[in-house]
Amino acid sequence: MAEDSEFTDQAVLISGAGRGIGKRIALSFAAAGARVGLLARSRAELELAQLEITHAGGRVLGLQCDVRDDGQVREAVERFAAFAGPPRILVCAHGAFGSIGPLAACEPAAWMEALEINVGGTMRLCRAVLPLMLEARAGKIVILTGPGAASPRPNFSAYAASQAALARLAETLAEEVREANIQVNCMNPGPTYTSLTDEIIAAGERAGAAELEAALRLRSQGGTGPEPQVELVRFLCSSRSNHLSGMLISVTDNWRKLEHSRSAGGMFTLRRILRS
Repeated sequence: MAEDSEFTDQAVLISGAGRGIGKRIALSFAAAGARVGLLARSRAELELAQLEITHAGGRVLGLQCDVRDDGQVREAVERFAAFAGPPRILVCAHGAFGSIGPLAACEPAAWMEALEINVGGTMRLCRAVLPLMLEARAGKIVILTGPGAASPRPNFSAYAASQAALARLAETLAEEVREANIQVNCMNPGPTYTSLTDEIIAAGERAGAAELEAALRLRSQGGTGPEPQVELVRFLCSSRSNHLSGMLISVTDNWRKLEHSRSAGGMFTLRRILRS
């Protein structure tokens, strides 16, 4: 795509890139000529994703990293910067449910794990790349969010709380770095079959009938395809979205009108849940 030529030689760091949506995004940026850094906990998944990109002619570095560990995150960012230059794009695509089931029956440690991975991990990644972006006065941060960011999600209170927190984190960070030409946005990739879908199915009745039915349908139908996800994340990481920051945008939104308009921006923030 001609409009994506600006990603050539860009340093793009992606968490949760060993599988699922994160891997899709990594493959897309590599195909657009970016230098891509893959962050994931699983060495086997990292090696497979790195092999796919390398065989397709892409430039990639796999970085095994637990986003709950500040030292591992900082070391991974330093290694990637040595490989590709200072990251200009960060996509946080990692995520975990932590606990599935009614709050009254949850294990507190498992419940808190979702916040530590989803919110804490994103905070650590942003904190590690921001000094490099601030020095260059340029950067794009995209945080993937799921159901729970803008509406309740019964039996998934840990995940839902973390997704709402991520949306507010993006809004707040966007204001902090707005004058430094750094844009921070959230992206909802839509219902997609991933390993998290299998976790819902494995949880059975603890997930609730509606969630279980939706997960089984996703497993059989696949859900949102890669094209709209890739199109939106590329838009949010391109110069075409330099006027947008602090947004919560879904692949199902009419987001294309935002490219040439600022007037509808308010409806794409976390505050849209307050509309009557």
